[in-house]
Amino acid sequence: MDFVTEAFEPAFMQRALLGSLLAVVATSLVGTWVVLRGLAFLGDALAHGVIPGIAVALLWGFNPLIGAFIAAIVMSGLVTFVSNRTVMRDDTAIGLLFVGMLSLGVVIISRAGSFATDVTSILFGDALGVSDADIRNQFIAAAFVAICTVLLYRPFLALTFNEIKAETLGMRPKLAQAALLALLALSIVVSFQTIGTLLVFGLVVAPPATAALLVSRVTMIMFVSMLLGALAVFTGLLLSFHYGTAGGATIAGLSVLEFFLVLLGRSISNFLRPHSKSSLK
Repeated sequence: MDFVTEAFEPAFMQRALLGSLLAVVATSLVGTWVVLRGLAFLGDALAHGVIPGIAVALLWGFNPLIGAFIAAIVMSGLVTFVSNRTVMRDDTAIGLLFVGMLSLGVVIISRAGSFATDVTSILFGDALGVSDADIRNQFIAAAFVAICTVLLYRPFLALTFNEIKAETLGMRPKLAQAALLALLALSIVVSFQTIGTLLVFGLVVAPPATAALLVSRVTMIMFVSMLLGALAVFTGLLLSFHYGTAGGATIAGLSVLEFFLVLLGRSISNFLRPHSKSSLK
């Protein structure tokens, strides 16, 4: 028991835990739609596409959250613009903008004096350096994402499983898509302080993907995803405190590990089931 209480006794560890759990709430709600709609590549691109905004904010001395959100919205708009104005598939436009925005961000950061420090902070975050202001921002963002998820549940559901029917029912799928991208951008932006832009994608995709292996209802996927994300956060911070590992990377790595453990368990269960039935005959 001391192993746990000792780790979460310091105030900075308590803030890290609370901040990471709030990030899990936001990323699980939005990540469920990302996984079900097959938008993982877009989520990854957005996670890196916010880097120029963060870099400009650090260089000019204003709130990185504002810069990151503006960059995410710009990238989402550019993906839509390129897709609508050319015959290219969405993934081509996303790939081009992914590389372009990431390169622009690194170029901007290279103008700063503390290049290595800034890059490390942006890419990998600092879970143990979360402040009270960060937690307040994350709480507001998580609450906003939760409210929007409830209000837009039916349009998102129709968009996910039958876009044509959604159009027929007057649910305006293009508007729903834009709202989903905005919520995805917001979830990524408020989570980068905790685990960084490089690893936030792990929380967006891994817990919902793991939950989808265990349950089928959308609401249950969201709930189970939060539980799995919370487990990864709690265990990751424990390991980080006692063994000196990077907090954000440990959390993201455990999220991915959960997926493969569940997948392995399902594979073993499916392999044994026919054998057990045949032995009963």
